[in-house]
Amino acid sequence: MLIRFQCNGKPVEVEAEPDARVLDLLRDELGLTGTKEGCGRGECGACTILLDGKPVNSCLLLAGKIVGREIVTIEGIAGEDGLPHPIQEAFLDVGAVQCGFCTPGMIVSTKALLDENGAPTVEEVEEALSGNLCRCTGYGKIVEAVLEAGRRLVDGTDRGGE
Repeated sequence: MLIRFQCNGKPVEVEAEPDARVLDLLRDELGLTGTKEGCGRGECGACTILLDGKPVNSCLLLAGKIVGREIVTIEGIAGEDGLPHPIQEAFLDVGAVQCGFCTPGMIVSTKALLDENGAPTVEEVEEALSGNLCRCTGYGKIVEAVLEAGRRLVDGTDRGGE
């Protein structure tokens, strides 16, 4: 079937089986490999994308369900100028990245949170990221990066105000 949707602000038309996973469609058909497959069961969050602004696990989402909808992947988070988004800058500046495998899903989930709540509490950050697992950082730096990104977005600064 012909699947038509918006991906990172651009119209997409691709032939796919309606029961194909969106994760596979993004990676194999569109070459958007920033979205990772971790568990394949919707438990780790490495495959998180935004669907109409809400975080979802693309490993559990079927291609037939995205017709006419808007998807944003990690590749769509950076600015049109190619510069990192303030969320990405905060993750780097705070040291919230180690192996990096979970980072795309963490950043996408953070974007959804900060789009709705620019000044979340620690508890709200922890709740928003509860579907994203990290085996390296221990979460402290990730929470710190989300809070810092929120401050930067509210203040209109990046790179810590430099």
